[in-house]
Amino acid sequence: MGRVEGKTAIITGAARGLGKAMSQLLAKEGARVVVADILEDAGRETAEEIRREGGRAIFLGHDVTSEDSWSEVIGKTLSEFGKLDVLVNNAGIQIIKEIADTTLEEWRRLMSVNLDGVFLGTKHAIRAMRESGGGSIVNISSVAGIIGTADDTAAYVASKGGVRLFTKAAALECSKLCHDYNIRVNSVHPGVIKTDMVAGMMAHDEEFKKKLESSHPIGFLGQPIDIAYIVLYLASDESRLATGAEFVIDGGWTAS
Repeated sequence: MGRVEGKTAIITGAARGLGKAMSQLLAKEGARVVVADILEDAGRETAEEIRREGGRAIFLGHDVTSEDSWSEVIGKTLSEFGKLDVLVNNAGIQIIKEIADTTLEEWRRLMSVNLDGVFLGTKHAIRAMRESGGGSIVNISSVAGIIGTADDTAAYVASKGGVRLFTKAAALECSKLCHDYNIRVNSVHPGVIKTDMVAGMMAHDEEFKKKLESSHPIGFLGQPIDIAYIVLYLASDESRLATGAEFVIDGGWTAS
C-alpha cells in the first residue's frame, strides 16, 4: 500500500476497461486520480466508486483530440490538487477494415485519438511537470505497435507504432541528454485483454475465443488489472531507472 502516496495522476479513457482498473489501483495505492473521459456518466461513476472505497478522485470530461480540452483538464487538475506527477495516455479507438476500404476520414479520426491525443497529452503534461520538478508519463500502445497483424487493423497498427517511437523520442528530450526535465516517458504494450467488451465477444463466438487464446502462449488472456499493475510500477518511484522503454505484457505473443 502507498506506492504512489501523495502523487496526482491523470488517466485518459478512464471510465471503463483498462483505464478504470488503472484509476482504481492508483487510488488504492495513494494517488489522487483524475478520471478523464469523453464518457461522462461512466466516468462519474468510476470516480464515485473510488471515493466510496476511500480514495481521492474527480471526474473531468475530456476529448483527447482537443488542445483546448487538454489545457482545461491540466488547469483543473492543478487547481484541485496543486501539481501533476503522472499522466497515463490510455484513451484509444480501433478500426477493423481493409486498407483498400478505409477512408481518409476514418484514418484521420483514428490517428487523432490514438496518436494526436498522446502528443497533446505529453506536450501539456511536460509543461506542468517541469514546473513542479518532474514526473512520469505512461503511453498505452499495444503489441500491434511492435509487430504487424493479419486482421485488417493496419491503421491501428500504424498509430500504436507511432506511439512507441514517439515515447522514446519524448523520453530522450526530457532526459539529461537534452532538457533535463526529470520526466520519465515509457510505453506499455498489452496483448488482448479480457475487458467486458472482449469477454462478451468471446461468449458468443467460440472460434473467436480459441483464436485469441491461442495467440497467447501463456494459455490465457490478461485481465485489466494485469496492465494496471505495470502502470502502477511506472507511476511509482520504483521505476526511477526506466525511461524510453517498452513494457510488453502479452502472454508471450511477440515471443512466438
